[in-house]
Amino acid sequence: MPVNVSMNVNGRAVVEEVEERTLLVELLRENLRLTGTHVGCDTSQCGACVVHVDGRSVKACTMLATQAHGADVTTIEGLADNGKLHPMQEAFRENHGLQCGFCTPGMVMSALDLVARNPDPTGGEVREWLEGNLCRCTGYHNIVKSILAGASAMRGGS
Repeated sequence: MPVNVSMNVNGRAVVEEVEERTLLVELLRENLRLTGTHVGCDTSQCGACVVHVDGRSVKACTMLATQAHGADVTTIEGLADNGKLHPMQEAFRENHGLQCGFCTPGMVMSALDLVARNPDPTGGEVREWLEGNLCRCTGYHNIVKSILAGASAMRGGS
């Protein structure tokens, strides 16, 4: 049975009619055409679908759209400001923290939640935090390096 779901997505109020079983990732990708949130595994193992719901990272493939009713949702598309990349996005670009780019949105969104909780993480803390995000292209070295650089930039470092 269709239901109306309302939320703020990337700062914009949206109301969508969805089936009760619609996943948040489906609403974002199919209804709102925010395709930066990827579906990689359908089993919540890869982290390619990570978005923020009320400031916390969640795997959008494990959450029903109705569970986000009334929430503030941020996707990778909501990070740039007037065409200027967010410092974490810029750090991934500068430090070669991406290869094919498929996992990158989820990595960036996860990293931002980590840095919100711990503004100055160690490399070990970053690696532990990323246990729920998989990359098939790299050995994670440049991803960790990117997150540390992004955290530094967000703290006002260079």
